[in-house]
Formats: sequence, C-alpha cells, structure tokens
Amino acid sequence: MDHFPEHLLQGYQNFMSGRYPGESDRYRMLAEAGQTPKTMVIACCDSRSAPETIFDCGPGELFVVRNVANLVPPYAPDDHYHGTSAALEFAVQSLKIREIVVMGHGRCGGIHAALSHDGNPLSPGDFIGKWMGMLRPAAEEVSRYKSMTAAERQRALERISIRTSIDNLMTFPCVRILLEKKRITLSGAWFDISTGELWVMNPETGDFTRPGINRE
Repeated sequence: MDHFPEHLLQGYQNFMSGRYPGESDRYRMLAEAGQTPKTMVIACCDSRSAPETIFDCGPGELFVVRNVANLVPPYAPDDHYHGTSAALEFAVQSLKIREIVVMGHGRCGGIHAALSHDGNPLSPGDFIGKWMGMLRPAAEEVSRYKSMTAAERQRALERISIRTSIDNLMTFPCVRILLEKKRITLSGAWFDISTGELWVMNPETGDFTRPGINRE
C-alpha cells in the first residue's frame, strides 16, 4: 500500500462516505444482475474529457471505451490485438448495445501529434505515431490549408477524426447489419474542454451544431 497513490485512497474514502451510500442498492443490483447499458461511448483517454462526468451518468449507464483520439480502426479480422474492436464486439454482440456515440474533444493531444509532423516518436515503439496513422491522409490534407490558423486546423481534424471513426464503425458487419435493420444508432459529438460546450454531429451532413438544451 506504500506505493499506492494517496490521493486515490482519499478519493475512495470520499466516495464511500459520500456517493456510495446513496447508490449502494444500485451497485448491489448491478453486481447481482450484471450490466445492461444501452449506450456505448467511444472517447479519448484524455483525463479532462470523461464521458461519465460530462453526461452525468451513474454506474451501469454507459459502456465506455477510451483510447488516444477516440479512434475506431477499420474492421480487420487478423491475428493482431485489437482492444477497441474487441470492446465494440462485446458491446454489440453480448451487451446488445443500441446506441454508439463517438465523442472527440478540443485540445486533443493525439490530434496535435498527428498535425505536428515532428518525426520524433515518444519511444522506439512509436505506438502513438502508428495509431494516429489512421488519420495521416486527413492530417496532411488539413495541413495544406495555410490560410487556417493552427487552432482551426486542430479543431478541423478533431471533428474529422469523429467522422472517420463513424465511417470505420460501418466496416464492422455486426454494426452495419444492425444499422440497416434500424436496431442501432451511430452518433458523433465534440466537447470543448475550455467552455464546456457540447457539439453534436448531424448524421446526414456531418456538420457539428450545438443542441438546444433546457437549462431550467
């Protein structure tokens, strides 16, 4: 226990004395009956953009997958390891998820890396570089627009990454078949860390707009 982060232990203590007592019945029910979320959120692993916090969801409400830049790779049934694809398979086939939301966010470090082209990997494995290679053609195209500021290019690619992930979701037979039968929905969203604004993607045009929200 000496090496376990003290702030996490303190947080757990606060959880047990604060939130847990009010939700203990739900936790016991989830432990006995299992999870039955209807919504899967594919989000970035950035510590500032937790879907459960942004959407104010309790335990068992969301099935969340987080990775660098909220990317979904294309369907590739090979012998390699596919963490995001495995989670998607489990969510759709086992949990019978009926809503999939891809949520990107502002100031994404992965997107910044895709645009920087510095050629210096963080480690010999260059895992981030290879992962962000899924967006390389789009990043190169966006980078050519010199009339855009760096911030504008960043935001453009952040939203392109969301559309790319949704396109790649369609390459998975289990998703495509359910979508054709209208038994599952695909949605995109972009969260602005600095303002708290949520922008939702129009499924027909791909444009992002702010939804009308009742603040009463």
